[in-house]
Amino acid sequence: MARQFMDRSVYKGMLMSPLKIACAILVPFLWGLQFVVIKLAVAAFPPLFLLALRFALIAALLLPFAGLPSRAMLWPVMLVSIFMGGLNFSFAFLGLAHGSASVAGVVMQLYTPFAILLAWPLLGERPSMRILIGVAIAFGGVVLTSGGSSASLKWLPTLLITGSAFSLAVGSILVKRHGPFEPMKLLAWMSLFTVPQVLAASAMFEHGQMASLHAAPAIAWLALLYTILLGGILGFGLWFWLIATSSMSKVAPYALLQTVFAVASGVVLLGEPLTARLVVGMLICIAGVVLTQRPVARPASPVIPALRRQA
Repeated sequence: MARQFMDRSVYKGMLMSPLKIACAILVPFLWGLQFVVIKLAVAAFPPLFLLALRFALIAALLLPFAGLPSRAMLWPVMLVSIFMGGLNFSFAFLGLAHGSASVAGVVMQLYTPFAILLAWPLLGERPSMRILIGVAIAFGGVVLTSGGSSASLKWLPTLLITGSAFSLAVGSILVKRHGPFEPMKLLAWMSLFTVPQVLAASAMFEHGQMASLHAAPAIAWLALLYTILLGGILGFGLWFWLIATSSMSKVAPYALLQTVFAVASGVVLLGEPLTARLVVGMLICIAGVVLTQRPVARPASPVIPALRRQA
């Protein structure tokens, strides 16, 4: 009995609760669908200008409740805004403007190996061999899924989405390292600091910003609303909470599920063909994520034999 009790106490901190697992699945669902949604929006707005609108509206909605960050929080929040806000979303929106939503959803899964590998030297979270094998299996499913996509793989959009995945991984590590943050406050502050970054970039590299406000169809405005409320406030709020309360090696693999939802969204909303290769790839991806969450047996603590002798 003593051994069972102590073994359970050891494993308790290793497992994610059902609520956290549900949230960790909901976030990649929202973000996977968002690849199709953003593709609709960038057809009507210049990508960086769209991004500035998105973050400005998120900041306007949340800042009245979040207030402004303290002086001690300014530098960490600024760093997070550069990587998770400006670089991550700029690369993603530009990649989607010039490439396909399904390929972007696949390439974005490079976030997971980036995050797990960066967490080792920067957070001291050394991944176990089981987690590395699970990530490799899931990533293999991602590669197989991308091979089943009908979209052509262009090098420039691929590089942009790869840059987005790396920037998101760095931003997640910064959130973990400098936190814990209150999720909605961090999202409000990150959005506030990201607006001038992307506005400056839009002014330098884009044109037709004001004309797009008048010419954009209703579907583009609805897509923008989705990226603000569901992909932005709800998605990032839950993701920040998961990062703050769980290890990166546990949370990051769930981001691989984005490819499943991105491909499914393409099939349902864009009429892309659903092949056997796509289905097998998605199942392999899910199996790899499940493997990263399965506890492994560990040797009993040397305290247990001592307790038995005392008993």
